[in-house]
Amino acid sequence: MAPPVRVRRLTEQEGQKLQQIVRRGSTNSVRFRRAMMLLASAGGSTVPVIARLVQADEDTVRDVIHRFNEIGLACLNPQWAGGRPRLLSHDDEDFVIQTATTRPTAGSCWAEHSHPDRPPATYRRTHGITYFHSCYSVGDDKLWGINRRRKGIDHTWAALRSIRAARPDGAPIYVILDNLSAHLNWKIRRWAARNKVELCFTPTYASWANPIEAHFGPLRQFTLANSHHRNHTVQTRALHAYLRWRNKNARHADVLAAQRRERARIRSEKGIRWGGQPLADAA
Repeated sequence: MAPPVRVRRLTEQEGQKLQQIVRRGSTNSVRFRRAMMLLASAGGSTVPVIARLVQADEDTVRDVIHRFNEIGLACLNPQWAGGRPRLLSHDDEDFVIQTATTRPTAGSCWAEHSHPDRPPATYRRTHGITYFHSCYSVGDDKLWGINRRRKGIDHTWAALRSIRAARPDGAPIYVILDNLSAHLNWKIRRWAARNKVELCFTPTYASWANPIEAHFGPLRQFTLANSHHRNHTVQTRALHAYLRWRNKNARHADVLAAQRRERARIRSEKGIRWGGQPLADAA
């Protein structure tokens, strides 16, 4: 059986110093507790008794006693280690600082109660309106598009040609689109038949059947929500900037969350339009 751990014989100076710390107290609680451990051990107390006296772990008491036997009263002053490794590197700090000092684009603001910071109304659109013609590749998970001043057969045809150009290998392509009159033109149908493009039209009021619809939710949230663009040129730049970022970060958590919200909204419309929720009886 190993002998009990005890402090060595104290010198007169060591005993006086320890008694002075215990009797007068110390602003450093660590020095005070360690001095009590050493005096108690010098008085014949065992390690378990000392641990209960100072409310410390027995291993801590043994470490202090061993340390005193090695270096004397210098063990009263704790030598704190450097701690755990840094969780943030210098590059991480630079990124945090840059993010914190960058003014957010659109987003939501903190405003006083009952005084929300609303964008100006658009009842009178002095710059006119534009239409965003967008295409989405399900297999590649890529989204692209262009702003147009109007809807028309020529713009639809240009979008279909861009889809066909994205697959130059000549493989058949299935395009899902709504039954807008500009999509039903005989010229577009003839071109599609000659270029192995199958046009799949969704029924009326069935936007939930088109996979691209869920991607318009993040597009609106990150570029149009709470925005006040000076003109259509600035708005178009914001749209294309988002498309570039989105195609590089298609699995970003914020993008996926916005897609889920948009799918839920579309499904709720589906329920209303297709009998999922009964209509109120007419008065």
